[in-house]
This record gives sequence, C-alpha cells and structure tokens, in this order.
Amino acid sequence: MDIGTLIAGVLTLAILSFLYRDNPFYKFAESLLIGVSIGYILVITFNNTLMALLFEPLFKESDLWLIIPLLLGLLMWGRFHKKTAFLSRISIAVMIGSGAGVAIPAMLKERTLKQMSNTVVSLVNASGMPDFTGIIVILGVISYFYFSREQKGALGKIAKVGTYFLMIFFGTTFGYTVMSRMSTFIGRMEFLLSDFLKLIH
Repeated sequence: MDIGTLIAGVLTLAILSFLYRDNPFYKFAESLLIGVSIGYILVITFNNTLMALLFEPLFKESDLWLIIPLLLGLLMWGRFHKKTAFLSRISIAVMIGSGAGVAIPAMLKERTLKQMSNTVVSLVNASGMPDFTGIIVILGVISYFYFSREQKGALGKIAKVGTYFLMIFFGTTFGYTVMSRMSTFIGRMEFLLSDFLKLIH
C-alpha cells in the first residue's frame, strides 16, 4: 500500500467517525481539509490570476492598462485602517458595477429569455396528436405565477396546481442532491473496502 492510499484511508475513517459522535479525529481531519483547501486556492489564485493575468503582462509585456486593476486591488487593502477605509469603496464600486454589467445580460439571456423561448412550444405533435409535454410545460408556467394567491375560486385552483408543480420540483431537486451525495459515499466506501482494507477485489 502506497503512502497516498494510507493517508486517504485514515482521513476518510476520521471523517466517517463523526457518524458516531464529534471527536478529535474528526476535528483534525476537518481542520486539515479546510487548511489544505485554502492553501490550494491561494496558490492557484496567485499563479493563474496574479502572475498570469497581472504581473507577467504588466512587467514583461509592458501592458500599461493593467496598472488600473493593480491600483484598484491595492486600494482594497485600505479597509485594514480606519483612515484609509474609504479608499476601498472605489474598488468595491467598480467591482460591483462591472460584475452587475456582466452578470445581468448573461442571466437575462440564460434565465429569462431562454426560459421564455422554451415555453413557446407546439401543443400538437407531427402526427396531429396533442403533445402532452408541451401542455404540461404551459400548464406549469401559467400556474407558477399564481401559486402564492389565496387558494379560493378559479384562480385558487390554478394556484394549487402551481404549488404542486413547485412541490414536484423541490422533491426532484432534493432527490438529485441525495443521490449525488450517495454516489460520493459509495465511492468512498468502495475505496475503503478495496484499495485501503483490501476486503474486496
């Protein structure tokens, strides 16, 4: 057994020990995971962002436009002192404004326009029969916008249908989440029983 498999197996058992109760082995594995993750993210961010996108183009290729993001980044450090904290507001304003300018059109296209275009479907298929998929989509979209109304009268029945659609959505989302976690757990158990403990082949 190589050292990597040994370490992975011991740490997996330490994490799984939380199923019994909170203990020092679990706390150690949890702290190690957080520390390694932060260190990994810092290294990746420094190499792939600061070095590749800022320092190397600025100092090696003389791309002087990068002085602007460099100054904005330096202004963020002003938050660590009361007298210079106001300077960081400039960087925050630029970051929020540019982020919103990029995110709003993208989200408008992906979450609004694409969703609207997907609801414009034919209710009759090529053979002339009703297309039940299209009917369900139209029914779900219409009833969704009334689900918060008081469930009385004709609109109340539509609101109740919208509630049912939401319940189905939340149920399938929860089921998908549980299954993804179960697949991760099965993978870990397979690793423990085969690679680490050699109980199965």
